[in-house]
Amino acid sequence: MRSTEDLGSSHGWRLSRGVTEDGREVFAKTGGASELFASEAAGLRWLGEAIAVPEVIDVAGDRLVLSWVEAERPTPEAAERFGRDLARLHRAGAPAFGAPWPGFIAELPMDNTPADDWPEFYAAQRVLPFVRQARLSSGDVRLIEQAVDRFGEVAGPPEPPARIHGDLWSGNVLWSAGSGVLIDPAAHGGHRETDLAMLALFGVAYQDRVFGAYREESPLADGWRGRVPLHQLHPLLVHVVLYGEAYRSGLMAAVERVLAL
Repeated sequence: MRSTEDLGSSHGWRLSRGVTEDGREVFAKTGGASELFASEAAGLRWLGEAIAVPEVIDVAGDRLVLSWVEAERPTPEAAERFGRDLARLHRAGAPAFGAPWPGFIAELPMDNTPADDWPEFYAAQRVLPFVRQARLSSGDVRLIEQAVDRFGEVAGPPEPPARIHGDLWSGNVLWSAGSGVLIDPAAHGGHRETDLAMLALFGVAYQDRVFGAYREESPLADGWRGRVPLHQLHPLLVHVVLYGEAYRSGLMAAVERVLAL
């Protein structure tokens, strides 16, 4: 690189902004040595077939280099365009639930073995593995297991696998070029309501505009709002594993709401 600027760290990786020898502005994550960067690169390329994402310039075991995205302030118009773009991404579909590359969310591995049934996939490959890592009380675990047993009843009408970001909180949406640009994916074939529930978990700019435009482009099945806590179980469990007790109350509130469906 011709020049670099240190942007700090995240989940143990160093983040930097740089300029390549040929004058391109880039963003780089470096550090460690695992399949994680290759997984992220594969997900970005796959999502990029349908929606704006940073270009993968270089990837290796210890680094991921992407084109730089110049961020701007969100606007209502950008939120609506993002909602339509997200609907088109989901419609691009996937061969199965899961993906042909190893899964990660933050630094945590996820089982991406392809599956045909979403409630079973969500239970066995997204929720239960993180229950085992979360150091919860036996009472909490029993309630979560009761909720898991209801997934088939409360998941809504079956839908084909959607092409989803998989970790779509607001920090993974960069507002640029009049829409949202997706970064840091945990991309896989999943349920499209999962991405919407993740956006709702921590809020996103002009959320009503995003969801309204999404529904105009791709209507959602009846009862989708009631299923939001179902789709939030996995990200809340991830937060308990990563950050501990502070997220337990939010997790168990979502469990109670799933049990009440």
